[in-house]
Amino acid sequence: MPKVNTVLGPIAPEQLGFVAVHEHIGYGMPGSELDTKWWKTPEERFAETIPKLREFHANGGGTFVDATGICNGRDVDYYRALSARTGVHIVASTGFVGGDTALPLFARATVDYLVRQFVHEITAGIGSSGGRAGIIKVGVSRGGRMTDLDKRIYRAAARAALQTGVPVLTHLAIDAENAIAIFREEGLPLDRVLFGHVDDGVNADKTRDTWIADQGGRIGFDTFGYETELPDPPFWARPRKERLDHFLRFIGEGRIDQVLASADANCSPLGWPGVKGHTVNYLFTDLVPDLRAAGLDDAAITTIFVDNPAAFLAIQN
Repeated sequence: MPKVNTVLGPIAPEQLGFVAVHEHIGYGMPGSELDTKWWKTPEERFAETIPKLREFHANGGGTFVDATGICNGRDVDYYRALSARTGVHIVASTGFVGGDTALPLFARATVDYLVRQFVHEITAGIGSSGGRAGIIKVGVSRGGRMTDLDKRIYRAAARAALQTGVPVLTHLAIDAENAIAIFREEGLPLDRVLFGHVDDGVNADKTRDTWIADQGGRIGFDTFGYETELPDPPFWARPRKERLDHFLRFIGEGRIDQVLASADANCSPLGWPGVKGHTVNYLFTDLVPDLRAAGLDDAAITTIFVDNPAAFLAIQN
């Protein structure tokens, strides 16, 4: 039977419910725990996060995919406590947001070493937590083109995905040509890859989403709610209507089965202030009402937030 790894154990895909597929419990760059300006105690992080997850659950949210990855504040023991307290399924990631966030141990690692790391976290667990990763995160370092380390991470992710059956989630759709070339060389079907952030400001005037979809990849419109800039990098923001129109135009091309949506919000940002008022609950307070007002019916919304994530997250082996 198909299953999905959550931090409290595997569940059937049909148990996921409404899925926020690209979010963060707490994201920060390596060393953020030493940043005295924005540092928070565990108690403060918990107090900031619990109400957001409880609201998500009360709104009908079933599953929160934490796309944080190694070296960026991932804490699976903490995730397990949050899941148990709120009733929200949490899917943790192995992999990296980008090579430039990897500590030197991993920056020097071979592809084989990275494969072993990813597979261990998927099959045995992350650290001593017992919680297994349910997705592999990859991304392109700042600058917009893959570094050698990025390419090793992408190649290792493809091999680990083939060995374990879990899917791959990309941070940014930048340099998708190199990404797709690597995935194809490794034999990873592109429907096992969700290319994230095609709706951010840097992609506003591009056709990258259509090109990736034509290759068979899944498309992540997952920065909904970024109507204001982040401090670094300054290219996320787009006017709300423009981002929504982009999404509606894409699914209007008959591609609704390839699309997933999320807010990429941070429950408790680490080492920086975050975007004031932006939470995973934007999906319920703003996005779903916007989609209904645009004419999408319940079946379409279920496809985007329930059926597509269930098919994507289900382990295939």
